Amino acid sequence: MKLNTIRHGAPTEAAPVLIAHGLFGSGRNWGVIAKRLADRGEVIAVDMRNHGQSPWSEEHGYPDLAGDLAEVIDTLDAPADVVGHSMGGKAAMALALAHPEKVRRLVVADIAPVAYGHSQMEFIEAMRGVDLSKVEKRSDAAEQLKQTVPDKTLQSFFTQSLDASEKKWLLNLDVLADQMPKILGWPQIGGTFERPALFLSGEESDYVAPEHRGAIRELFPKARFAKLPGAGHWLHAEKPREFEASVRAFLDAG
Repeated sequence: MKLNTIRHGAPTEAAPVLIAHGLFGSGRNWGVIAKRLADRGEVIAVDMRNHGQSPWSEEHGYPDLAGDLAEVIDTLDAPADVVGHSMGGKAAMALALAHPEKVRRLVVADIAPVAYGHSQMEFIEAMRGVDLSKVEKRSDAAEQLKQTVPDKTLQSFFTQSLDASEKKWLLNLDVLADQMPKILGWPQIGGTFERPALFLSGEESDYVAPEHRGAIRELFPKARFAKLPGAGHWLHAEKPREFEASVRAFLDAG
């Protein structure tokens, strides 16, 4: 599947950086960090399938998402450094395990290769509940979302995936709902990724717990762990400068 890509910078001797966003996100969400990292070389932020301007599909499992990322790397001249957050982090891990030759270094932001028990269905229902006929601009949708999503940051985040002029979500909400067990889960993927991997978490997030480290090291023997102080699950949005600095230091350590 040919993903929509947003490219920053130009190719240099540094490995290109591929960024995979999380559930309900888009490549545009990563513009600030991508532009700053582009002083090293080319940075490609993608819209994952069923998100943004990328095609929609009935399938949304991690082998599918990893295959999409592999196709993007195949358009480059070299293996990529891959940065993935949450759902994108699981896709990046699946890519590194299935196609290790395509990944030079791996950054996984606030997610582990395990199944999670929480659901994101409440947010899908909240977005489905917006009366798009009454939406002229994104703030109209945010106003409606207040009833079910009190967090202003999340209201703003969700409405970034709204095309107000066309009165439609740029998210395939029906398929994301149908495939939620796969999104929250983790497939059985053989092999290990023997190159450097950074598992960067928000200090206030519980997505990567101490008990997950064994599962991580089994698949990623060279895993390193770091936490961003004062950040939760959306660490790249809450602490963009610190996130970028951590990623930059890790990628340049090679």
